[in-house]
Amino acid sequence: MTATPTGLDSSTVLLVGTNEWLTRFEATLETRTGATVQRVHSERAALEAVRQRPPDCLVSGCTHEEATGLDLIETVRSDTTALPVIVATTSGSEALASAALASGATDYVALADAGEQAVAELFERTQRAVRSAQRAATRRERARQFDAIFTDSRTATWVLDPDGTLARVNQTAREMVDEAVETLVGEPFWTLPWWAPSESTAAEVRQVVEAALDGTFGNVVVQQPARFADPRVIDLSVRPVENGHGDLVSVVVEGVDITERVALERNLRQSEELHRVTLNNMTDTVLITDEDGEYTYVCPNVHFIFGYTAAEIRDLGTIDDLLGADLFERSALATDGVLKNIETTATDKAGREHTLLVNVREVSIQDGTLLFSCRDITKRKQREEALATLQETARSFLYAETHQEIAQHLVDDTPSVLDLEASTVYLFDADANDLRPAAQSSTMRALNGPLPTVHADGDTLTGYSFVEDDVLFFDDVHEAERLENRASDLRSATYIPLGEHGVFIAGSDQVGAFDDVTRELADLLAATAEAALDRVTRESRLRAQDRTLQEQNEQLTSLNRINETIRAIDQALVQAETREEIDHTVCELLTADDRFRFAWIGTVDPTTDSVDPRAWAGTEQGYLDSQSFVVDPAGVEPAGRTAATGEVTMVANVAARLREEQWRKDALSRDYLSLMSIPLVYNDLSYGVLTVYAPTQDAFDQMAKTVLAELGETIASALSAIERKNALLTTSVTRVEFEIDDPSFVLSRLAQEAECTLSYQGGVQQSAEGSYVFVTVEDAPVTAVTDAASGLVAIDDVQQINADGEGSVLRLRLTQPFLALELADHGAVFREATADPTTTTLVIDIPGSIAVQTIAQLVRETFSTVELRSKQTLDQTMDRDLYATFLEKLTERQLEVIQTAYYSGYFESPRERTGEQVAETLDISPPAFYKHARTVQRKLFATLFEENNLSTA
Repeated sequence: MTATPTGLDSSTVLLVGTNEWLTRFEATLETRTGATVQRVHSERAALEAVRQRPPDCLVSGCTHEEATGLDLIETVRSDTTALPVIVATTSGSEALASAALASGATDYVALADAGEQAVAELFERTQRAVRSAQRAATRRERARQFDAIFTDSRTATWVLDPDGTLARVNQTAREMVDEAVETLVGEPFWTLPWWAPSESTAAEVRQVVEAALDGTFGNVVVQQPARFADPRVIDLSVRPVENGHGDLVSVVVEGVDITERVALERNLRQSEELHRVTLNNMTDTVLITDEDGEYTYVCPNVHFIFGYTAAEIRDLGTIDDLLGADLFERSALATDGVLKNIETTATDKAGREHTLLVNVREVSIQDGTLLFSCRDITKRKQREEALATLQETARSFLYAETHQEIAQHLVDDTPSVLDLEASTVYLFDADANDLRPAAQSSTMRALNGPLPTVHADGDTLTGYSFVEDDVLFFDDVHEAERLENRASDLRSATYIPLGEHGVFIAGSDQVGAFDDVTRELADLLAATAEAALDRVTRESRLRAQDRTLQEQNEQLTSLNRINETIRAIDQALVQAETREEIDHTVCELLTADDRFRFAWIGTVDPTTDSVDPRAWAGTEQGYLDSQSFVVDPAGVEPAGRTAATGEVTMVANVAARLREEQWRKDALSRDYLSLMSIPLVYNDLSYGVLTVYAPTQDAFDQMAKTVLAELGETIASALSAIERKNALLTTSVTRVEFEIDDPSFVLSRLAQEAECTLSYQGGVQQSAEGSYVFVTVEDAPVTAVTDAASGLVAIDDVQQINADGEGSVLRLRLTQPFLALELADHGAVFREATADPTTTTLVIDIPGSIAVQTIAQLVRETFSTVELRSKQTLDQTMDRDLYATFLEKLTERQLEVIQTAYYSGYFESPRERTGEQVAETLDISPPAFYKHARTVQRKLFATLFEENNLSTA
């Protein structure tokens, strides 16, 4: 089967006009798609391009070098109605829009400006028009294939893909073999069980199929392999099927069982004329009578149509009893010699009525004078009647003005088109994210009861068909796992999505009501309804322009509500004392009314390159756990894109590309219909991402985007202020000493392993490789401690800084964050730690602005056994200010150099290690070390003397 084209990637787009936005749109097409783009400036050039090689879409401005865009549309429409034509302008009006659509434009796009957002909208509208045209072309192609396959239901028919592999099989061909046909799809036709394992037969079939793949009609008569209990002779006709462009789309193989005809050749040689007539009419039922209507010959295949044997036909009486009296005028037959295509009806042995085409001719064969050849056209007649009704339905759709009217027409016409009494139409309510029953037949109500509104998700058959855009056919719908009403008497059922409008459902209380014809007709009926719904939607959008002023007033009202929320948030930010209070207050105030459904703030985790939620409010319903917010400028979820780009990300309609991105389905299932993600940045420093979700589409206009973006800066500024205030304003500290007993603490574990005493006197270096900590070693050789440290998983690297005499110093690189860093995040300072094989004590300075209980609880949660040994209050106003001022003046590298030098004993007298030795430890040159040391000393003295003088003054 031919593959359905997808959007612009395989299309040719013709751009007509001199407008600046066409240049930008051309660049967008070339960068975002694989489309072939042609650009012309005049109507003459455009018409020449269209007639020479029609493009897949034409995009035109309203003015060209020689004529207007409307003139071009009318000229193009005189040549073709299938080509999608889009008219766009930056200075449009209602009159221009109406004129463009009246001239035959597929779509009219009013561009607000020539910017990227306008071009993006034009890109989406163009892609939508191309896809719609491609679907229409596919349906026309399938209709041609449908007629080719099912013209004669008594003929075995196979449909092959352009590579000669099996795609479809009709029922007659299925009954010829015992294998499951579904397992044969995709296999080369000549290798299938109908012909294999006979090499000669397979070779003949392959030859005629390959000729058809080259565009040549072929015919061959083959004998089925001997493995069949009753081998048959098949007359194969192979013909290629091409599309409107002359491209091969499939190959149709028709096989007529001529076994009996071949046998008759052997049995009827006594009468050459009878042999010739019978052979020529073998595909029909042939009867010969005398002038009184008495049978002189009844062909053996009479049961194919009538269900009777030849003997039973004779027992019925004359030909009038079978085909009806007054079938033809005898005088007319005498004049013409033959009367063709006389339509009549006859009832078979089972009581079923058949529509027949009868040819009558005068003959002189043995005792017979009238030959009747009968062809059963019952299915073709049913199909013709269904298509006629479908045409009437399409005409009625032209006068429908609402989706509701179309839904009712569709339900009313289903019995006459599909011969199915049970049907209903669900329409999609985008505002509520629900599928609502818009029309329902009385039979459907009797079989299934009142139909409920269903959510647009995959939990029900209706929701699954809509969300996944999947056509579902069931011989027995009770076998489906998603059937929501197990008490339903509905058995056979089909669920066909109507684009983005809803779902059409039809069925019966009988199992297996859908044959291939009914399936095709159902698809055509749904496609006709979808086209009508598209038309009504387009017209509704044009009428919506009349409501622009009212919508603008509503936007102003909405903006006032946002401003009120912003003012409330600003007041809360001024009063907030902690980062957590700011986060939660912002989320709670944003979701306080019904304008926003959900809001959350996340922090970028550089280790996982994702956004981790830290505060949220509103209706969350597990959404945060269902997503992975990957930091990526080309990512899918908007929070990750905002974190990567630092720019505001806005999604006006979450349902726009519902089937392309999983997060949209998850959001829609929670009634998030639009959203905005705002970066929290102040002084080029990111404090996270704020994302807000609304229960309505287009909840965020440009003004709302600007206001919320400014709010993001305000929130980031408040978070920065909290950090600065906690760091600078706290002067009084509480010094707390804890005794802990927990081998998970790296210093305790190392002291136990090396049987030594370790002292940490403050100072942690944080780098990309990990946390560096300086410890003093007592009561054990430094080499033994180094060996023990190398064996611990928590220590990634150990380096001897000073190993001479008592009090050797080691620098440890830890694989996990050190306790000092976690305490610093809470505003506390890890002042000292002393660990020996049996006891570990910790000294922590807690600023007065932080509750001692908070830090104590943190320590207790960190270690298994904790005992508070002492607590005292200290005033470190001057020391803290000087220390903070001094650290602010140092770079990370300067701090690393001076700490290493200090713990190495460089400043002892006499020096325990020289400057050259310290430089070697740091992997820098001695001049670089001395330069860093002098710089740090100068900054230290400047802080002591200049800051002291300043405070004294």
